[in-house]
Amino acid sequence: MASSRCAILFFLAILISASNAQNGLILPIRKDAKTYQFYTTVELGSNRAAITPIIDLGAQYSWFQCDNYVSSTYSAIPCRSRTCEIAKGIGCVSCNGPLRPGCTNDTCPSFAFNPFQGVVVSEFFGVDTLYAKNQQPVPETEISLHKQVANKFNLPDRFSVCLPSSGLGKLSIGGPSSSTLSTISKSLKATPLIVNPVSTAPSYAVGDPSDEYFIDVKSIRVGGETLSVKNSYFSIDKDGVGGTKISTIQNFTAVHNSIYKPLARAFTKAAADMKIRSVAAVEPFRACFSSDSISRTPAGPSVPTVDLVLPGNDIYWRISGANAVVEVNQRTTCLAFVDGGSNPRTSVVIGAHQLEDNFLEFDLVSSQLKFSSSLLVQNQSCSRL
Repeated sequence: MASSRCAILFFLAILISASNAQNGLILPIRKDAKTYQFYTTVELGSNRAAITPIIDLGAQYSWFQCDNYVSSTYSAIPCRSRTCEIAKGIGCVSCNGPLRPGCTNDTCPSFAFNPFQGVVVSEFFGVDTLYAKNQQPVPETEISLHKQVANKFNLPDRFSVCLPSSGLGKLSIGGPSSSTLSTISKSLKATPLIVNPVSTAPSYAVGDPSDEYFIDVKSIRVGGETLSVKNSYFSIDKDGVGGTKISTIQNFTAVHNSIYKPLARAFTKAAADMKIRSVAAVEPFRACFSSDSISRTPAGPSVPTVDLVLPGNDIYWRISGANAVVEVNQRTTCLAFVDGGSNPRTSVVIGAHQLEDNFLEFDLVSSQLKFSSSLLVQNQSCSRL
């Protein structure tokens, strides 16, 4: 059901000092202690209003609620304009209330899904200015933020994300800094980004591909042993069902029930081989263990590894230590994967907990994902890059 609440989708006139333009835009990432969602902070409009958007890799647009938003530099995007066409606006709308940002006449509209409330929000496209705080770096679709920054500064269309387990992480648009690359370049692996030919958005036109980021996981290993799972779960069928995508709003990796069961069994067995004691499950997790029986390392709890095996020679994304498990209370630590049910749209949804302290670069020019696996293994973290 569509909601008529005020919201704005933004094209951005981006202001950043020329001396920093070569590095694109670097924004801080923080983790909300209650929701476990990751967000950044930007300043928009003539009043430089502080906006805290959630980092959502699967979102089609940059948007926010605009009930109290005031800006003299804001302008609506007219329907039937070239900009509206690029944004794939739907029709033309006007507003009955007092004219203001998010309530204008003859405006290009669209809809975006609010994944937390389960509603489709009606939106007006607008243009305003985004300011890089203090104009200096902080230590898919044509209107996506990374696309706009790349076009503004004539940079390659790529961005990197490093979600922090604590402190500040980084969202770098236009490419990571040279200091970041020099620190972790030797640990980076690469795998192709693949296209799901059927949109995964709640509202789309026939023939639209998905805007989300998929990778071609071939199999899963636990403690070096490959799970016995049908290959068909890892592929994307003609209806866009299956495969593996990356999500920053899914708290924990969710996998098809037919993958979860052997995964949990294999992890529990490998944990027992390490003298880790099983205990009663704590929802939503199924495989839980006594924290007292798990030894500690600089990379987190010493537990079995989970490898997402990718195309190529010895290419895999290793999920280990603090990414593989979560401490649900002082006594209990659980495998940080959840059962995605028997009929999920996507078989494997890699969640934010598995992304913490992993460096990811999405290169939309070469259609590649570069990834580090856990930085903690290298005595690094997202907050220290």
